[in-house]
Amino acid sequence: MKKMNPKTHSESEAKMPADLRKILAASSKTKAQWSDLTPIARRDFISWIESAKLPETRTRRIESVPSRLASGKRRPCCYALVPMNLYTTLSAHPKAKAVWKDLTPTERRDFVSWIDSATESETRTGRIEKVCTMLAKGKRRP
Repeated sequence: MKKMNPKTHSESEAKMPADLRKILAASSKTKAQWSDLTPIARRDFISWIESAKLPETRTRRIESVPSRLASGKRRPCCYALVPMNLYTTLSAHPKAKAVWKDLTPTERRDFVSWIDSATESETRTGRIEKVCTMLAKGKRRP
């Protein structure tokens, strides 16, 4: 089993999807640019890719990564760290919103990733409500 280097692997590292790994492997320059990103920036790209609802959107996003990195982008374009529906729901729950403001970026991303991992719209909506309930109770992880 391969040993992880604690300096390069942290809790903020996301599991790289096979289709993204394939695109990065096609170019050593792109792979080097990817490696130069912070773990959180790589996680943002992966979350952005995995948040695509349609396979065509996912493919388009993955195929755009090399050109984004080549142009100096260190984060995916137009990727909201807080989905609008979560943002508006938090506004209706002051206690949850106060806890949200105190979360670390990693803790926030964990909640957003959990919400975005739901494949059904109704499930995502339910998770948003559940996040507000958890936050109101002081919970910092989904």
